[in-house]
Parts: sequence; C-alpha cells; structure tokens
Amino acid sequence: MDPVVTQPELRGAGVTLAADRWDPPSPGAGGSGVDRKGLVLLLHGGGQTRHSWRNTGRSLAADGWSAIAVDARGHGDSQWAPDGDYGIDALVADLASVIGELGERPVLVGASMGGMTSLIGQGENPELARGLVLVDIAPKVETAGTAEIMAFMRSGLEGFASLDEAAAAIAAYTPNRVRKPNPDGLRKNLRLRDGRWFWHWDPAFLRQGDEPTRQADSIVRYERARAAAAAVTVPTLLVRGTQSHVVSEEGARELLELIPTATLIDVAGAGHMVAGDDNDVFSGGLKGFLDADVVASHH
Repeated sequence: MDPVVTQPELRGAGVTLAADRWDPPSPGAGGSGVDRKGLVLLLHGGGQTRHSWRNTGRSLAADGWSAIAVDARGHGDSQWAPDGDYGIDALVADLASVIGELGERPVLVGASMGGMTSLIGQGENPELARGLVLVDIAPKVETAGTAEIMAFMRSGLEGFASLDEAAAAIAAYTPNRVRKPNPDGLRKNLRLRDGRWFWHWDPAFLRQGDEPTRQADSIVRYERARAAAAAVTVPTLLVRGTQSHVVSEEGARELLELIPTATLIDVAGAGHMVAGDDNDVFSGGLKGFLDADVVASHH
C-alpha cells in the first residue's frame, strides 16, 4: 500500500516552513497497513531541499514510521529569514518550534547543516528527540570540504543559462556519482528569473562575514558541537560516506568517543551527499538502527 502523502506548512521561529509528510497506511479492517512506530524528522544540508529525502520518506512510511522532510529557512519553498539570520541558533529555534507544534518527540535525521542543527539542538535540549542520525556531519569538520560546498553554492549565484548547464555544474562537483543528475529533476531546486535558472535559496545564506570571522565562528561552533555531543544520551547513528571530504575517519572516531553508545555506518563509494549518493544503502542502514536501537530502547 502507498503511504499517505501530505504537504503541511510548519511554523519555525518567525518563518513559515514547507514540508512533505509521508504517513503509513493506517491498519484497516482487512488487516492491511502497519502499526505506527513514531515520527522521523528529515533535515537537509545547506543548499539542498526537502526533495533530497523523498526515497527515504517513502521507505520509512512503508516501514511504519511517519516521516516529515522540512525545507530549512531560506531554502526550497520555505520563507526566507526577514532579518537574513541563518545562524545555528535560528536553525535550532526553528527545529524546537516545529517539534513543539508536532507534539511528539521525533527521531532526528540530519544531513550536514541539518545534522549540525540536530546535534546541537539535542545536546542542548535533551527532551527534544528520541533518537539522532547524523548524515556525514560531526563536531570536527574538514574545512577544505566545507569550503568546497560553499564554493559550489557561490558558483551558482549568477544563475545558469539552462537546466543542462546546472546539471553539468553538479556533475563536476560530484564526480563520484554514477548517475547523472536529471535536468528535469532539477526544476524542483531551481527557479527561472529573467531567462536564467537560479538555485532556490536565499543568497543571504552565504553572507557570513569575512574569513577571520568565519574561522573564529567555526572554532566556537566546534567547541559547542563537542559539548553538545558529550551531552547526548539518546540512541545515535553516524552515517559517513567513505569518500567524504567533510567528515574524516578522525572526525568520526572523535564523535564515537564523545557519544560512546553511537553506531557508525560507512557507506562505501559515497561522498558528502550520502543520502543522494546511495539512498538504498542509506534506507537499509537507517531501518536497522531505528528498529534495533530506537524502538527497542523504548520497550
């Protein structure tokens, strides 16, 4: 049976957020459908949208979970921050607001920026979630890798002449992907303005001050993320692409020292966009963790 798909609008901290929701078919008189196991909140990375989770959302619903993928402020169909604030505190405040509105402790699955939001949110508010899945993010990130992502986002600020040109830019940025991005699929993430295609996120997201400010910020964030990780007590999973330029083996090891109960899954051949690179492996590893660690810990 197909999941029930809806598109709720959620309230962040002063911004309206777009979302996709997949619910398992409810157990009917004929015994079809599945018993609901809980809620999973899917948070994408910087410059991505909720659409990067659609396979994961469907898989989770088929397995008995309600799944909600949210566009972060300034991304996808969500509202742009009126004050241009895309700092971690604003993202964590959005997350807390959404969970408050949903009225249920979810499992947080966050990629990159969404993972850092989840880690700091959970570490500083232990009642927020019942489980934590970090997709290629840890307190210690490789600055060369994050600089690569920022450079890719900046390179699109002038827009593209065609969808094919945008697809070529992605292919050059993710050389380890076998699948070529489908130009038509990119329509969800691009908007046509004055004859050019622009990534659909607020350019203010990239305005993070000068280099010294950014370096100082990243040191402060590292210490904050370490302290948050050390405070996490819920079941935790780190999914890392073995080709990742963002989380090194050393960074993964450090996270496992900070959260001794955490589990690590290495996805062979995947780079930083783990969920996009290999959703099937990802869904499989995620399912095992949810059933064995999260559900079991509540019985």
